[in-house]
Amino acid sequence: MTDALNKLTIAAARDALRAGEVTSVDLTMACMTAMDAGDGLNAFVHKTPEIALAQARAADARIAAGDAPAMCGIPLGIKDLFCTKGVPSQAASRILEGFKPEYESTVTTKLFDAGAVMLGKLNMDEFAMGSSNETSCYGNVVNPWRRGNDTTPLTPGGSSGGSAAAVAADLCLAATGTDTGGSIRQPAAFTGIVGIKPTYGRVSRWGVVAFASSLDQAGPMTKTVRDAAIMLGAMAGADAKDSTSADIPVPDFEAALTGDIRGKKIGIPREYRMEGMPAEIEALWAEGRAMLKDAGAEIVDISLPHTKYALPAYYVIAPAEASSNLARYDGVRYGHRAKLGQGDGITEMYEKTRAEGFGKEVQRRIMIGTYVLSAGFYDAYYNRARKVRALIKRDFEQAFAAGIDAILTPATPSSAFGLGEMADADPVAMYLNDVFTVTVNLAGLPGIAVPTGLDAQGLPLGLQLIGRPWEEGALLNHAYVLETAAGFVSKPAKWW
Repeated sequence: MTDALNKLTIAAARDALRAGEVTSVDLTMACMTAMDAGDGLNAFVHKTPEIALAQARAADARIAAGDAPAMCGIPLGIKDLFCTKGVPSQAASRILEGFKPEYESTVTTKLFDAGAVMLGKLNMDEFAMGSSNETSCYGNVVNPWRRGNDTTPLTPGGSSGGSAAAVAADLCLAATGTDTGGSIRQPAAFTGIVGIKPTYGRVSRWGVVAFASSLDQAGPMTKTVRDAAIMLGAMAGADAKDSTSADIPVPDFEAALTGDIRGKKIGIPREYRMEGMPAEIEALWAEGRAMLKDAGAEIVDISLPHTKYALPAYYVIAPAEASSNLARYDGVRYGHRAKLGQGDGITEMYEKTRAEGFGKEVQRRIMIGTYVLSAGFYDAYYNRARKVRALIKRDFEQAFAAGIDAILTPATPSSAFGLGEMADADPVAMYLNDVFTVTVNLAGLPGIAVPTGLDAQGLPLGLQLIGRPWEEGALLNHAYVLETAAGFVSKPAKWW
């Protein structure tokens, strides 16, 4: 086996483990070495070497006994939004400083039951609110990619920026992410990896710190589409602890990767041709259409007429749910509590604790959310946004009812931008990064970002495929065809 075990895919590592060519301890040690060498990326924020080695040894024993699921022995990074028993789970926020859950999220429980190994917790935007990983209490994550010889640090995207950077830099074999408006797919596109947001309800949200409960969905961030299929199979499934979890059988997603999409209809929504879209994104989209057509698919122009209302609707609904979800962080039961002055009462404690504990972006969204839910504005904003959401969902339903099998769009409106380049700009400019991704969350559909090319500066660009609800297997197969045709194998040059 190669010395660079940390560069293996899940599929290659699984096969090597089963063949006895490598041990999980070997894999884990290689990833821990890479993880420590990658501190300059600021991707891992809580390392768990003792847990990792104990899990790796247990995985090796399972493999030796012939009881090895596909994820057995695979070293992963876990986004800091997932509660992990006895390990800090802060959602990258000061307000959860010192919080170590006494329980395990359903997703991490499923992964650990399958024999996966946790290397540590990954950096992210605070409470998953951000598109650049610049709102974290741990500081910015740095994208391992650079613009040619330019040393300007770039964003890995957000909110799952730590997950994306760690996978792209081979610090781990794969990572968990969450996606509320594009937080798996946008960073995947910015770092040249694969990221899938499953159908809402396919993966349990129990034990995942909530941002916007009707939009949040966990998913895998991996090096290949096959790896995404393997890892999603381990993460998915019904959960009695999550009332929104769907009791639908989990198929063998890897078996769905036939590479055959002959006769399938791929929709191209005219509304995604945005004004001012860079020529490189437009060209990449055209190449993607050609690749799928060459594979035997039929390319069909479609209309999703309510797309233009998606961002405004999202930025009413998501902050509204966030203001409700984040009301529980008050300094009373756990996490940060402000020091109080003489004469301060409970109101002052709430105010000071929340002012100190929440960062600027979280404060902004809580205030927006509280405003749109207030008595005078509930109907004008929140109810209207919910109606728009229903219309966006109907647009997709009509497209699928007309025989469309998958929809191809750009994943992001640009390649990765520099850290700090948009931080002081109008926050709406940052929100525009989600323009191609939020519709998928509003409609509860599965979506996947696949790396398909490089821009003129040598940075990765991705395309997005949107699938029918509960048909992640078919969506992954379309993505597999696109991945194979694009032949994207570029990796960032190591500078960290």
